[in-house]
Amino acid sequence: MLSMNENLEDALQKYILLLHKEKYFDAHEVLEEAWHFLRVNNSSLQNLVKGLINAAISFEHLKRNRTNAALKARKVMLSFERHKCLCTDNIEYVELFSRACHKIESLKNRHKEVFPLSV
Repeated sequence: MLSMNENLEDALQKYILLLHKEKYFDAHEVLEEAWHFLRVNNSSLQNLVKGLINAAISFEHLKRNRTNAALKARKVMLSFERHKCLCTDNIEYVELFSRACHKIESLKNRHKEVFPLSV
């Protein structure tokens, strides 16, 4: 059985790949299991991971283009916006977290009509 660290590392790698493939719901699912473990163990990474999970769901709302998709996407993205500052040089897997956050920012820039304040 893999350790939680190996599972988190693997989940982050899969998350990034799935974002590139525009499989946002699957990206959300990949990180959710790791997030549950982090939450139960009160890890300092739990909020950053939750933000990434919610960011993926934001793009799933846009992809499905259901009623109020843009409003829902902006609302869910608030979790990422609130916690992305936790991606600092002193966290475990900083390179993977940085790549994931960069990908989310890149996706936000592709949807400027929904996320006009993207940086």
